[in-house]
Amino acid sequence: MKKRMEKVSKEKGKEVEEEPSHTAEWAELNPSKCDGLLNIQDKCPVQSIDDYQCSGNLEVDFPELCALVGLREIPEVRPLTAAPPSSKRAMENIQDQIFSESCMTIWSPKPRLHIELENEDSLSVKRVRISGWRVDEAMARVLSKTLPSLGNLQSLEMWQIGLTDTILTSMKNIISMCSKLRTVVLEGTPIPENSYHILLGEDSMITHLSLRNNCIGEDGARLISLALSKTLQSLNMAFNSVGDAGAVYLAQGLRLNRTLLYLSLANNHIGDVGASHLAQVIGPFALTHEEIVERRRQLKRKDQLDGTKKEEKLPTNQTVTTTGKKEDPKVAKKRTSDTKIPQGRGGKSDEKDKHPSVKEQETEEVVETQSPLLNPAIQSTGGKVIYPGNTTLLSLNLSGNKLTQQSLQMFLSSVACQGKRGLQYISLNRNSFPPDCEVFLKLQEIMSLRNPVNRTTSAQAEAEQGQAA
Repeated sequence: MKKRMEKVSKEKGKEVEEEPSHTAEWAELNPSKCDGLLNIQDKCPVQSIDDYQCSGNLEVDFPELCALVGLREIPEVRPLTAAPPSSKRAMENIQDQIFSESCMTIWSPKPRLHIELENEDSLSVKRVRISGWRVDEAMARVLSKTLPSLGNLQSLEMWQIGLTDTILTSMKNIISMCSKLRTVVLEGTPIPENSYHILLGEDSMITHLSLRNNCIGEDGARLISLALSKTLQSLNMAFNSVGDAGAVYLAQGLRLNRTLLYLSLANNHIGDVGASHLAQVIGPFALTHEEIVERRRQLKRKDQLDGTKKEEKLPTNQTVTTTGKKEDPKVAKKRTSDTKIPQGRGGKSDEKDKHPSVKEQETEEVVETQSPLLNPAIQSTGGKVIYPGNTTLLSLNLSGNKLTQQSLQMFLSSVACQGKRGLQYISLNRNSFPPDCEVFLKLQEIMSLRNPVNRTTSAQAEAEQGQAA
């Protein structure tokens, strides 16, 4: 009986000893016993995803975090080899390559997380691709820990990942935490509420966004047009269903937008109605009543700022005596020469103290002049205030739609009004007009002269001919 009691007490003591091994206190008091455990947290066990500290090495952090959230099938992290771009590709294909180099070609039966490194360093991940597997709430938690820890992440590509509106909001928050992330590709992932516009909030730093093949309709296009940010330079919405109404909304968003350089609306069921609004916005157009009111408000504010600057400059231009009379310039000059300014630290600090106010004034002036409604080229004609048009957009892709010669004529007129500035490339292939029609050929001729790719090729040819001569 005594031996049995001793055996039971030993077993209880063993359980008591093993129990603290799962606590943080035990790990701190017994660091030597943690050496055999495989974890990057000083090789000690971590019980939750919140306690995990990422190292920036995705091949280590990603599977560890997947295990912590209880994922049974953990995607394998594999390197992605970037194919060298072909020098013969047209601008349309070059732009598409920026967004997505055919995610569909890299498919495997097992889920994989493809990464591209800047160099041989495992901490230099610059590109992450998620292709063909669903990102649920658990995976979103994993990505919220791993992606922000990648200090060099520049591009995030997602294809057919089955998002919901809630997970899209989580992805938006993750993207905002990645300091260098500028290119986002979200394709083949329809969302019922068409809430893709949340990626373009006021705090968005995205410059290249691709939303191809997401079943985006006219309402989704409307939300995106209202959310066009001041940083977005490229927007690819090919293979959606925005239609004429969606094209009209996007044209409205382009009226005063001065950052978007590339827009693709290929294969979107757009006809002459939507195309005509896009053509009008790149040529001179009349401001609406609301835009005129806003222009007057900005002009008034600009005049007030200019008046304030003039008043601040007056005391420095004239020397005033205590009696309020102007001092004789000769006396003032003599007095200035008699009073020597010390060249030591005091003199320099006084000079530096003046600089911030000057810079602040210059910054305010730059902000004001950047407003498109303060464009000096705006003119009043026939009772209307005419804006010179959007000359920032350089590339427009409308291939695979339902445009006729009527739309071509409007684009031709608008391009002619732009002069040497504005649109440099337009794709109108596979539309409802014969490819040999006169208007199309004339438009193509004008655009070929503007296309920088063609100009570079012709310049190289001329240089080679000159060397041969």
